[in-house]
Amino acid sequence: MKFTTLETEFDVTLVPPAPAAASVILLHGLGADGWDFAPIVGELGLPETLPVRFVFPHAPVRPVTVNNGFEMRAWYDIKSLTAEGRADVAGLAESSRRLAHYAREVEALGIPSSRIVLAGFSQGGAVALHAGLRFPRRLAGILGLSTYLPAAGTLAAERSDANLDVPILMCHGLADPVVPVSMGSASRDWLRAQRYAVEWREYAMQHEVCAEELIEVGRWLRARLGGDGSRTRLPTAPAGDPS
Repeated sequence: MKFTTLETEFDVTLVPPAPAAASVILLHGLGADGWDFAPIVGELGLPETLPVRFVFPHAPVRPVTVNNGFEMRAWYDIKSLTAEGRADVAGLAESSRRLAHYAREVEALGIPSSRIVLAGFSQGGAVALHAGLRFPRRLAGILGLSTYLPAAGTLAAERSDANLDVPILMCHGLADPVVPVSMGSASRDWLRAQRYAVEWREYAMQHEVCAEELIEVGRWLRARLGGDGSRTRLPTAPAGDPS
């Protein structure tokens, strides 16, 4: 599938050749930017009958405590590599609001929330889980790569009834030195204890993605979004919309 690439100072968007029937909004990890995951789209094996609009936002530049205060793109500050030290509640809330804003922008193009997947890698995955479980309208799914669930203690009071049974896929490297697999599996277990439908996949890799994982992500996206985009009738896109 040949995409048209649109870039602003805030994000990178891949627009499919046919009117988009679904969207994936994917947040990158610490120190990267929206371009980091754009190249993987072609590895997902999505069919021509499933035109998906991919949105890759850039995180703001901010000081990161564990990196000696060095300024880099980050969705929130990390004070230490412990579970408690990663819990920058204010930064997490700010980035979650931004992700929800992107979802609303996609909805404004005529793509319902039930056709939107919120996704992310590492820090970005933490934001996707945090925001997605609190998003007020039903989502197609939440995808977390090499990540963990932050601020679990507030979820019971803040979670969205619309997404109590939202499909969740979590993938993790068994040799991950940045976000240990134990953090990911603990988040998986906590979510399952709360009756969330979590699929879990482990791979022989570090803090990265691998070909086998991308094949699985593509399979999961096809299952969530359907292989035939034409079966979902969408409203006409607003005038001037590039999709």
